[in-house]
Amino acid sequence: MATLKVPATVPSVVDDCEQLRKAFQGWGTNEALIISILGHRDAAQRRAIRRAYAETYGEELLRSITDEISGDFERAVILWTLDPAERDAVLANEAARKWQPGNRVLVEIACTRGSAQLFAVRQAYHERFKRSLEEDIAAHVKGDFRKLLVPLVSAYRYDGPEVNTRLAHSEAKILHEKIHHKAYSDDEIIRILTTRSKAQLLATFNYYNDAFGHPINKDLKADPKDEYLKTLRAIIRCFTCPDRYYEKVVRQAIAGLGTDESSLTRVITTRAEVDLKLIKEAYQKRNSVPLERAVAGDTSGDYESMLLALLGQE
Repeated sequence: MATLKVPATVPSVVDDCEQLRKAFQGWGTNEALIISILGHRDAAQRRAIRRAYAETYGEELLRSITDEISGDFERAVILWTLDPAERDAVLANEAARKWQPGNRVLVEIACTRGSAQLFAVRQAYHERFKRSLEEDIAAHVKGDFRKLLVPLVSAYRYDGPEVNTRLAHSEAKILHEKIHHKAYSDDEIIRILTTRSKAQLLATFNYYNDAFGHPINKDLKADPKDEYLKTLRAIIRCFTCPDRYYEKVVRQAIAGLGTDESSLTRVITTRAEVDLKLIKEAYQKRNSVPLERAVAGDTSGDYESMLLALLGQE
């Protein structure tokens, strides 16, 4: 499901560090060399490179990158080079501090990562920012969104496949009743969405569809412009069909007169080692265009080359 391509024979960490150092030195930066190395190393390999680079040259690799490149290319390389949990912590911090009702980054992180991964994100957040993620969300997010997002990012869900069928039936009925009465921020809706395992939620949503004749997200479209309802639908889509959720994010980032580089970079850097192949397939099916071609048509230069490398282009 990952698109990242690592060479069959990977150079030593020492060699990679030496080559990166060469890319940064001299009259001009060798951007192609940076991409050829960092764009084709997995998380463990990138972590080893960062550690060895700092030990060898007395400088953090991310600092060297920031000093030599800039713009969208810099952001893509920096986000990719970060450890996954650290990357999510950075993205979550940006989302919390600059939070707007239409921002779904916190939902993505809370609902598409496993319990251990989300816990690691909260640990990385604490270490990097000297505060808790929950604390920052509570400080910057208001009203029903805060009531929903704080427990959502605090969850440590059971990750196994076991399902309580009777519970799924009863909680589907609770969800239907609350939604029918437009009690979208009711404690029971929030409790179910923020505590149940993915398997349990899928069983609940399936029973909802069977019992009431349509998917739960259809009932959550009572007001298509309501951002809180959009957030509830995003939570459900992240649990039920993350590839199609991310396909829509990418499609909207590329569509129109301007490119949303922030969203495009976020999806590609966070999913290249996870399920970007599935997202590419969903994009091709939905748009009849390969995602690589769409990205190449909407980006340029070293930024384009970095994204295409992560998309699996040789």
